Order: sequence, then C-alpha cells, then structure tokens
Amino acid sequence: MPRRTKIYEGKAKILYEGPEPGTLVQYFKDDATAFNAEKKDVIEGKGVLNNRLSEFFMNGLNEIGVPTHFIKRINMREQLIRNCEIIPLEVIVRNFSAGSFAKRLGVAEGTRLPRPIVEYCYKDDALGDPLVTEEHIAAFGWASQQDMDDILALALRVNDFMSGLMLGVGIRLVDFKIEIGRIYEEEFHRLVVADEISPDSCRLWDIKTGEKLDKDVFRHDLGSLTNAYTEVARRLGVIPKSATSMQKPTLIN
Repeated sequence: MPRRTKIYEGKAKILYEGPEPGTLVQYFKDDATAFNAEKKDVIEGKGVLNNRLSEFFMNGLNEIGVPTHFIKRINMREQLIRNCEIIPLEVIVRNFSAGSFAKRLGVAEGTRLPRPIVEYCYKDDALGDPLVTEEHIAAFGWASQQDMDDILALALRVNDFMSGLMLGVGIRLVDFKIEIGRIYEEEFHRLVVADEISPDSCRLWDIKTGEKLDKDVFRHDLGSLTNAYTEVARRLGVIPKSATSMQKPTLIN
C-alpha cells in the first residue's frame, strides 16, 4: 500500500489516511517508552510483534461480539482500522495488584484482587495521565452515563476473554488498559475497542515462575523485550510453536 498522508504520530504508532473514507492505516513503530516517555529506546522487531498480537486479540474480540476498530492486517507493520473518535480516557482493568495501584493503596504486588477493578485515567501526557473518577468524566463531558455503562461492560468482557486466553497458555493477566472510540452512524454512535491490545498495554506474568512478559521488562531492565514478546506470541500460536525466544520471529499469515 502506498504511503498516505500522516494524520497523527504517537509514542508507539503512526496513523495515516486510509484508502477509503472512514478508514485509517495504523503503523506500529519499534519505539519503546516508559515513565511518561522519560525512558526511550528503539527495540528491533517490537512493532512487528505488536501488530500481529494486536490483530490476534482484536480478531478474537470481534468473533465473540465485542466490537473493535480493527478491519484487517495489511502487512508486517500496518493494519487497516476504522476511524473513530477516541474518548480521552485510558480504561484500566486490574485483576492483581501491581504497578501504581500497589504503590497507591499499599497492596502487595501480586495480590489477587477480590474482583476485577476498573479505573480511568485522563489521556494527557503533559499531566501524566491522571487518575479520574466518573464524577470528573461527567462534569467535563468526556462521556455520558450511557457511554460509561457501555465502557464498563466492554472492559469486563475484554477482561474475561483475555484472562481465559492467557490462562490457557500459562500466563496470568495481571492488568491491562484499553481505549474506547465512538463510531458515528447518522445521529447515533456505537462504542468500539480501539488503539491496540498487546504486551505494551498489558501486564503478563508466567503463572509458574512469575517471569514478566510485558513492557515491565523494558521499564525495569529485566532482559530482552523482544524475547518476552516473542514468548507470548509463541505460546498463543502467533509464531511457530517450535520457535524459541532467541530466534528472529517468523510470522504466520
């Protein structure tokens, strides 16, 4: 596909004008950032793996009736998506205590939570994506009450799907974040899961060893990020089962 007009560039992805009205091309970069972009690097192969893994998860959600912006993968680094209006919230679902949650509430890292806890952060890098409540969301008009009800339902359905999928390959889904977009159809709109779902946006721990298989490997200098993501892809069958984390990933079409 020929390169098109750039619409937006973020820390990990670039959005280009799509081939048809209402579509975009989403390009996955190799850039890795952490701590609100204070730590940066370029990790060869990361974008390729995240593109393929996000395709795998989004297709799975579409198949069980959870709507997403994903249409199809175009090539190793690009996918065709529906253009949608992103609600300015990060929707975080937590199954175990980790990261900022553990520090904020003093709950030991790795503690199973009594039930999945859904939190919301306002998407603003300059402010550090602050935690907000539904009162903030309603007061500033970021989403209606009906939207919030639908967002909660979508988040919990994604959690059920992802938790079961990961459990089946020996991985614990500790937490994850998603973004939600609005797709307009005349005067009505519907909500869809947008952006990406990948090890960049999830905490994934090996059930037996506790080994981290997500971006915490980069955040805390725990080894090779590409090896960790390759291991997730291998277990899920996104790359050949015979592949090892030390091999350059060969993707299955």
